[in-house]
Order: sequence, then C-alpha cells, then structure tokens
Amino acid sequence: MPHESRLDQSLRQLLTSRRTAALATLPPAGDGSAQQAAMPMVSFVPFAVDVDAGAIVIHVSALAAHTRNLQQQPLVSLLIAAPEEPGQPVHALERVTVFGRATELAADDAAESRQAYLSRFPEAEPMTALPDFRFVQITPLGARHVAGFGAARDLSADALVALLTAS
Repeated sequence: MPHESRLDQSLRQLLTSRRTAALATLPPAGDGSAQQAAMPMVSFVPFAVDVDAGAIVIHVSALAAHTRNLQQQPLVSLLIAAPEEPGQPVHALERVTVFGRATELAADDAAESRQAYLSRFPEAEPMTALPDFRFVQITPLGARHVAGFGAARDLSADALVALLTAS
C-alpha cells in the first residue's frame, strides 16, 4: 500500500468514525417566498460510503424537504465533523465539507448502495421497504478538509474518491 499522509489518515478516520452529517440543499427557484427560495436548507442525515461507487450514500424520504430540493437542484454539500470533547476548544475540531452531486437511485440500481448503508445501519432495514424512502448517491465534486489549526486543504474529486475507495 502506498504511503498515506497524516491528513489522509485523519480524514479517513473521520469518515469511518462519524455516522451523521449536515446536508445542505438549495430549494428550487420559485419555491415559497422569494426570501425562502434563496435560502439554503440544512438537514441532519445518516450516511455511509459506497466503496465500489466512490460515493456517499444517504437514505431519504420523498416527504422530506431536502429530498424535493436535491431532486430539483442536485448540487449539495455535506458537513461531517468530529465530536466535541468536554473542556476542549471547539474551533479546531476536525471537519470536512464534501461538495457533491446527488443522484436518486432507482430501486433496481440501488443494491450496492443499499448494502453499504445497511452494513453501517442494520437497524434501518425495515425503512428500506417503505415506499416513500429511496437511496441517494452523492458523487464527490471536491472537498474542504480542516484537520485543525493551520491544517486545512482543498481536495479534488479524484483525491476524495481515491480516499473513499481505498481499502
């Protein structure tokens, strides 16, 4: 295995240890009041990594506002952050913002993403049978990784996919 930098190791640990993210979506133009239409929406979502696809997978309800948003405007961001530790400063918490394109998967195309998701969240299996839920793949377009003070970097889509798919 080639040498992996300290920052890549740290980012891999963050992505494998955290199970939830803040998902930012944009409402479609003309949806609601003019002020609301311009406002990003942030939701809290569980996520998994589909190693074969090099993508992040979420499982969403058709009834959720973020699902309607990403169907109309597929460019999204996910913020994944390390947990706060009592007595420690929060300004240096490790975090990554993944910029991506969301694609809703047809049931016939979701087998690998479903497996990746259920291996991380086996308790969600009954929800996968509900008719209003579907899997969404978020294909990385790039990322901004902050590993702490003075340790911030941009990652290309290729670099992030390589990190997601490496075993």
